[in-house]
Amino acid sequence: MASTNQVFISFALKDADLKDKLVEQINKARPEVKCVDMPMKKSWESAWKAEVQDTVRGCVGVIGLISESITRADGQQWELRCAFDSGLPVMLICDSDSKDIPAKELPDMLREKDIRLWEEPTVTGFLNGLNIARAEE
Repeated sequence: MASTNQVFISFALKDADLKDKLVEQINKARPEVKCVDMPMKKSWESAWKAEVQDTVRGCVGVIGLISESITRADGQQWELRCAFDSGLPVMLICDSDSKDIPAKELPDMLREKDIRLWEEPTVTGFLNGLNIARAEE
């Protein structure tokens, strides 16, 4: 499959400001990357769930913003489940305020996953490892 240059950003609604900062960082580092997300979280609707699956599958990778909000973020949990099921590269990151979330407070699907501290080199390294066509210089 050809590269779509799309990266899915999974976040809890309470973390929309963090998502905006991440998108800004990505746009500066790799302007050819299009960040996509599902701003409306309707995890109780089967049509929304199907739309998430299709959207995630149309991307080359997924970045999940993990915070203490994840425990109540059913929509984000569904997005991440779709990402893991798709077999796409997934990077989970947290900011310094969330780095010490006890594993027992995370949803089961995340307890054994590597959650990295959100730093510019970490995000750029992940993007550089994806099948993304570079913009014309």
